[in-house]
Amino acid sequence: MPKGYALSDAGGAARILVLVSGNGTNLQALLDAEKRGGLGGAVISGVLSDRSGVYALERARAAGVPAWTFPRGPDLSDRILSRARDLKADVIVLAGFLSILAGTLIEAYAGRMVNLHPSLLPKFGGKGMHGLAVHRAVLAAGEKLSGCTAHLVTRDVDAGEILLARTVPVLPDDTPERLADRVRAEEHAVITAAVKRLVAALRATAGGLEAAQPPAVPAWPPVVSEWCNTLSGEQSGCC
Repeated sequence: MPKGYALSDAGGAARILVLVSGNGTNLQALLDAEKRGGLGGAVISGVLSDRSGVYALERARAAGVPAWTFPRGPDLSDRILSRARDLKADVIVLAGFLSILAGTLIEAYAGRMVNLHPSLLPKFGGKGMHGLAVHRAVLAAGEKLSGCTAHLVTRDVDAGEILLARTVPVLPDDTPERLADRVRAEEHAVITAAVKRLVAALRATAGGLEAAQPPAVPAWPPVVSEWCNTLSGEQSGCC
């Protein structure tokens, strides 16, 4: 997280831009969390998709949140950065966003851009590892645990600092689809908790507290449903 970062609206709500590519179940989890005050006072200021006609855009509009489609192309990251600046977004959340980001956007939002990945990183991450491809790879490798991970976005795909992870069991009769459903059920809690904690850390920075870089990633949680939280360096139950 950048030292000395101040929220765009000092004393007000942190603004979030959510990037999507599909159905938007994790976007819905974030929208629902905002309604009940579960994002630490942050508000979702906009939703942007790299694909037209996806249901995530309908979810945004139903919630009264501005939504746009920016087609994939070499200038996508620059266009996202421009829209984020127009919105004065403090945080960018990739919630099922499949395009790989690059360029100035990465540096401009270093420490303030979060991605949700459907595996226990660093395993089964990187280019091409998304959707059912991840779960097929988990099953092919004979893993006993899988899960999902919220991490900071860097130039290297799925390689940024891990903020939160949560595990699920891999069952003997699992298919990629069954495993995906089980992981998805945990994704909603992970992404909302990660955003809430990141916003809290940004508020601490704006308040003059020194922002520390996330510590080294600890060992993966040994039991199902245990949290791995590297923002505070502790492990805890569901928050």
